[in-house]
Amino acid sequence: MQTSVLAPERVRIHHGSATRDEAMKEAVDLLVAAGAVTPAYYDAMQDRERTVSTFMGNELAIPHGTNDAKDAVLGSALTLIRYDGGVDWDGQPVTFVVGIAGKGGTHLEILSRIAVLFSDSSDVEKLKAVQHPEELFALVVAAGVA
Repeated sequence: MQTSVLAPERVRIHHGSATRDEAMKEAVDLLVAAGAVTPAYYDAMQDRERTVSTFMGNELAIPHGTNDAKDAVLGSALTLIRYDGGVDWDGQPVTFVVGIAGKGGTHLEILSRIAVLFSDSSDVEKLKAVQHPEELFALVVAAGVA
């Protein structure tokens, strides 16, 4: 798998909180900056949330577009944003928001690796304990996600 799916500049830590829509917008803005999606991808994420929540459990949400959004996806990329103040994701507590865009099905393998990392509560605690985005990036890369 390519190592450029996640880059250090797409990893953020915020000490405050955000709304679900603010968190999704930040994820899309980072994906747009990476050249992975067009701004229309945000609407596709909203469409997906109206159909099914992208809350995954263990304080993780993975907002992504619908299959109809293929034209808005230009490449594969990942964003990782930690909100220490939390995000209310339709009543579910979220600390980590992973924005994902996948071209040609590559996102399925990425999703699988993220799911494995976040299925272990002790790994989630390690991700919550680091102080700097560079450390968060390093832990995710070491876990084989990106």
